[in-house]
Amino acid sequence: MEEPTSTASSLPAAAATDKEGKSAEFHPFSTSTPQIRAFHLAWLSLFSNFVSTFSIPPLIPLIRSDLALTPSDVSAAATASFAGSILSRFAMGPLSHLLGPATASASLSFLTAPAILSAAFVSSPASFLVVRLLVGLSLGNFVANQYWMTSIFSPSVVGLANGVSAGWANTGAAAAQFLMPQIHSLLLSLKLSSSSAWRLSFLIPGIFQLVMAALVLVYGRGRDRALTTESAKLETETASFWGVVVRYGLGDYRGWILGLAYACSFGSELTTDNVVAGYFYDRFGLDLRAAGTIAAAFSLTNFFARPMGGVASDAMGKRFGERGRVWALWAALTAAASGLVFGVVPFVSKRSMGVIAGMTGSGGTMGAVFTQLLLFSGSRFTTQTSISLMGIVIVVCSLPVTFIYFPPTSKLVSKADQDVDGDEDYRLLQSN
Repeated sequence: MEEPTSTASSLPAAAATDKEGKSAEFHPFSTSTPQIRAFHLAWLSLFSNFVSTFSIPPLIPLIRSDLALTPSDVSAAATASFAGSILSRFAMGPLSHLLGPATASASLSFLTAPAILSAAFVSSPASFLVVRLLVGLSLGNFVANQYWMTSIFSPSVVGLANGVSAGWANTGAAAAQFLMPQIHSLLLSLKLSSSSAWRLSFLIPGIFQLVMAALVLVYGRGRDRALTTESAKLETETASFWGVVVRYGLGDYRGWILGLAYACSFGSELTTDNVVAGYFYDRFGLDLRAAGTIAAAFSLTNFFARPMGGVASDAMGKRFGERGRVWALWAALTAAASGLVFGVVPFVSKRSMGVIAGMTGSGGTMGAVFTQLLLFSGSRFTTQTSISLMGIVIVVCSLPVTFIYFPPTSKLVSKADQDVDGDEDYRLLQSN
């Protein structure tokens, strides 16, 4: 890849770009460049989706009591929230490719915000399940987020950019776990009934999601126009979107393995987010706010854990090439590897990047569905035993990662890329 160059001497160092106009440096505490401003829009928008999705679990003890939910009802609703996310994540890859990630992200947020607002009106186990299903769709924005980062940051820093953007956004789960019991308590102090208080609490995440969707739609679509124009031009010159991009994306075994890796890492994280507050509430007799604070502490690790995964992936990529990224992912998967998964995804296939991102992202929520159904539904296992079994499954399922292969050349060319003769814009170069 060409050495990064600055587009203008008057611009700050963060404006250094590669030949595709992608930022070659990543400064997350700055707002000095269009790429960094897009980064802040992307992670805050996804943050709002996580707040919405995980605003329900910390209030489950209250909702469970008001609606007379059984443990099976609660588990089924939790599974439904992840099932919805599987479909939306898989679809958001191709949609980000066709519409641009900002447009796709804002559209999904606008469509799903009414679902969290309608949580105030649930009156039965069935309506509760439907609300959780529809709210869960918003997590599809994760794929648009990672696609967006990959489209504006160069390979040398894309692992870090993906890690920070996703990690900071994931702390929305922590914010929800901590704030929703506080909001409920505040509304109680205004002499509202407990039932009215938890219902009105959902106005906060719903409004926040709508505001962020509007900001992304207004300020985030500049890069979308360039991406969709370039995409349409290249697809016209080579082959159809469905005939090449989707077909080769789905046919790339590395995407399926990365989906499995993400099912183990992010899938287990989602499951833990769903059960941890209720677990501490029921097992240790903590009040709602204390249980929510503990749950928030778990989710808050995303603030540094995912970015550190990106740092590790980029460092191993520079030192050992893409095999280094893969081995770092495998080593970390036995503990927590969400940040490293998307340090590998951008290097599988540039042409089918959206499809690969969708496959991997949906794998995360699919893992949560299977984990919830197999380990945390019914009374077959205690919660403690289920958590231990989940760890064993992660270690076993990390093994296929070692089979991910990249050609040992200076140019990493996937099967889809090889079939496009002379199309250098679709070929991925090593980051070092």
